[in-house]
Amino acid sequence: MPTVLVTGANRGIGLSLARIYLDRGDTVIGTSRGPAPELAAAGARVERLDVAEAGSVAGLDQALGDTRIDLLLHNAGVLGQEQLDALDLDSIRHQFEVNALGPLRLTAALRHRLAPGATVAIVTSRMGSMTDNTSGGAYGYRMSKAAVNMAGRSLTHDLAGDGVAVVLLHPGWVKTGMTGGRGNWGPDEAAAGLVARIDETSLDDSGRFVHADGTPLPW
Repeated sequence: MPTVLVTGANRGIGLSLARIYLDRGDTVIGTSRGPAPELAAAGARVERLDVAEAGSVAGLDQALGDTRIDLLLHNAGVLGQEQLDALDLDSIRHQFEVNALGPLRLTAALRHRLAPGATVAIVTSRMGSMTDNTSGGAYGYRMSKAAVNMAGRSLTHDLAGDGVAVVLLHPGWVKTGMTGGRGNWGPDEAAAGLVARIDETSLDDSGRFVHADGTPLPW
């Protein structure tokens, strides 16, 4: 029975992802910064985690005991809307800590738990694409997602020798609390697409950047 660890699994896409894997019969460990009653009710093991805090990451590693992980799914993220004439540098720094450094910090800490044949999946965004940026703005989100895309590409090379594949995933514009309920599809649909992309990931195509609907994305 595969073991899946999903960060930011208390709501939105993360909760939908956890439910899909639970329905498949997988063991799911879902993390959240606070209480996660819906996640617990779904049958997941719930662990507290703030991906921006090194101590919290170390605490999770200790709490996992001898658990091995088959899928490390980085979903936790934050979104700001900084514009050039209204920069909030503290907000931008926080987005870097969560969106970019968080997945790198957690992967490094849990690398020893990744089973041969495991996958590291990072929920990023096409807003981190240089080519796709045609509107500007959203400095913290765009910059932090571009940074995590680069981290994912480096992880592709560094984890290949461990037999671990990496995939960078754009969920689409999803109707969640992060987007104020606006979007093209709901979290369940987006999560189903993400799971399909993860399922088809192998060492042969490790490091790709792809939309949940299967469309390859430009860097």
